[in-house]
Amino acid sequence: MTLALEDSLRLPDLDHVRRYIDKYDRPGPRYTSYPTAPVWTEEFGEAEYREALARARNRELSLYIHIPFCERLCTYCACNKTITQDHALGNLYLDGLERESEMLSEAIGGPGHAVQLAVGGGTPTFLAEEELARMCRIVDAHFPPLPEAERSMEVDPRVTTRGQLAVLAAHGFNRISFGVQDFDPKVQRAINRVQSVEQTAQITRDARELGYRSVNFDLIYGLPFQTVDSFEKTLEQVIALRPDRIALYSYAHVTWIVKTQRGFEKKDLPSAERKLAIMLHASQRFGEAGYRFLGLDHFALPEDELCQAAASGDLRRNFMGYTTRAGVDLLALGASGISELSDAYIQSLRTPEEWRERVMAGRLASMRGWHLTQDDLRRKWLIQHLMCQGEVNGGVYAEKFDEALSTRLPDLNERLAPFLDDGLLTQEDGIYRVTSLGRLFLRVIAMSFDAYLPETTPEQPVFSRTV
Repeated sequence: MTLALEDSLRLPDLDHVRRYIDKYDRPGPRYTSYPTAPVWTEEFGEAEYREALARARNRELSLYIHIPFCERLCTYCACNKTITQDHALGNLYLDGLERESEMLSEAIGGPGHAVQLAVGGGTPTFLAEEELARMCRIVDAHFPPLPEAERSMEVDPRVTTRGQLAVLAAHGFNRISFGVQDFDPKVQRAINRVQSVEQTAQITRDARELGYRSVNFDLIYGLPFQTVDSFEKTLEQVIALRPDRIALYSYAHVTWIVKTQRGFEKKDLPSAERKLAIMLHASQRFGEAGYRFLGLDHFALPEDELCQAAASGDLRRNFMGYTTRAGVDLLALGASGISELSDAYIQSLRTPEEWRERVMAGRLASMRGWHLTQDDLRRKWLIQHLMCQGEVNGGVYAEKFDEALSTRLPDLNERLAPFLDDGLLTQEDGIYRVTSLGRLFLRVIAMSFDAYLPETTPEQPVFSRTV
């Protein structure tokens, strides 16, 4: 079951949603992992990482490479990044990447075949053309790509050249993701990211001409000065450029993590109600333009592989958002990278300097991690199905885990009762299904399955708000 095009066209109007905002707008995880990162511990060190890698031997792999460098600071951004103009850091970082690749390949018992490679940042095209080529040679030497492997990169249209895209295409990259956020000049100035429609259109044309089979645009709603009317202009421009996929992310206001966000309250940060109005309008416009609404925040054209994965049940959610490879271990390289193995999460040291020093000394750069218990694995499965397929099926769960859902979560009906009463969920024949209204509060519903939710107060926040 997938909430798709028809559901996006039937999303409730703001008047209907308004009554639920105060009730369900609360801090909560995005569930790119379960358990979520605040639960992980530094007691999970290099020895535990190596044991988890040994259990991943002889399996196909999904790879993620983190390139943390940016020339300029986008003040909304909560990603791990290093602001610098020193491009000599590129090859030094690749030295560390090469050493880390060697160690990880050895730890899993030899070269693992990559079915997927994603490169993010930071700004990966901080690397020059020859450095991008070296990065590809490094990873392919230790994790050879399978034929038809999906290879994608996040890029900033302001600093990316056709030559860089050509180098990547020559090394098998077939998907590209462009950061757009918002084309409105006032919003762009507020977030220190001035990017013209013309720049974005040109790099999109370059990607198409070079043979990239899928183009994604990242948009953000909830930024300073945004309104439904102002964002409508961005929607018109995005739809005209016809990307294959669109990620419509809710801005995460996490000032305890990102100090540069602290001035946004003085710049007309939208209320929860206005954020939802923008999201509802954008979803309606994308639906009318032929995109299908997938999961929490992604849209794709019907022929795109993301839609096919949703239909087949292979859609999954991880730290890269929604992706198409279910049941594959994710191995991360680079500073702050997060690996998701069959029964463990591991995050590497955050700063490039610490990470490089550690790997060049011949040690894996784990900072913290978590070994999943049997209870964790079952709850993770439930949350994944809720976030990706829009349902929790008690019969499927019982068949997979040889136990009744009520045995694992005896108070589940009580936990989900408010959502059933408010029309966010339906229940029939042991299947809980998310309604079109419920998908607006999907993160809150998923919290019902979480055994680790930490205490959070205004003075000690942990997560961004769900609306």
